[in-house]
Amino acid sequence: LLLDVENLNVTFPSEDGDVMAVRGVSYQVRRNEVFGIVGESGSGKSVSQMALMGLLPKTARIEGRAQYLGSDLLGVPDREVRHHRGNDISMIFQDPMTSLNPVYTIGYQLGEIIRAHHRVSPKEAKMRAIDALQLVGIPQPKQRADAYPHEFSGGMRQRVMIAMAMMNDPDIIIADEPTTALDVTVQAQVLETLMSVKEELGAAIILITHDLGVVAGMCDRVIVMYAGRIVEEGPTRDLYADPTHPYTRALLESVPRLDESGHTRLQSIEGLPPRLDRGPFAACTFAPRCALADGDCRAAEPPLEVFAPGRARRCVRPPEDVR
Repeated sequence: LLLDVENLNVTFPSEDGDVMAVRGVSYQVRRNEVFGIVGESGSGKSVSQMALMGLLPKTARIEGRAQYLGSDLLGVPDREVRHHRGNDISMIFQDPMTSLNPVYTIGYQLGEIIRAHHRVSPKEAKMRAIDALQLVGIPQPKQRADAYPHEFSGGMRQRVMIAMAMMNDPDIIIADEPTTALDVTVQAQVLETLMSVKEELGAAIILITHDLGVVAGMCDRVIVMYAGRIVEEGPTRDLYADPTHPYTRALLESVPRLDESGHTRLQSIEGLPPRLDRGPFAACTFAPRCALADGDCRAAEPPLEVFAPGRARRCVRPPEDVR
């Protein structure tokens, strides 16, 4: 077991009240698996991971427990978190152009990641940077190491971000929407690169995405988040074949299907997610958008309950009603 997160809560103070961005999230990540986190914008996916990396503003209130190989990641001095960040746990951000410094070469920026955690010479750091660029499929890596971020295409910059994430042979790579704003062909190439790096390092990947197709093709297990909470979790194959939460089913039904003949209207989820500064919630947060909601759904927010080995859901309606 690499990562054990238990009852993670993240709250941001605001003028309108406390924004409860992540509420009671628990999960485990095992070595060499791909763990997916799915949900629409604002569901708490990225915030939950940035809390582990120590990248949230100081005003954020973080509660709960998170351990990497037995070492605490929450409530410890920033010095201890920095030891793990970029070394044992690394992160690929969704916009590489804002993550790369435009005034330094790619090779220099990659080398800095090694030198931040290990005593190596600038020459050795650059050689390892060139090796990393070659591993992620950058052509002419020796020459490209001397290039600047603006000289790379979007797909190439995302490959550079993957190279950055793997520089110190981490155990966990957090990929936050790694294919956002890339065309379909480049998406496939970037994801293939990410999987090859995973096999090379034997690392686990936490994949944050909206794209249910990417999850189906890559992830071993998945959690579905809505309004800061996990609403369903389980092995990807089982969850896709038999979604038992109305939100999960609605997400899957909103994806176009290639096996349907004729022109079928694309399904959508009516309404909007709740405002998270209006909590704590006294009812199921999905009830206003759910076709199955009744009085029981509005009486209290349901707990996350295990209903089969490795599977859990947050819904008062029996699974057969959702199916």
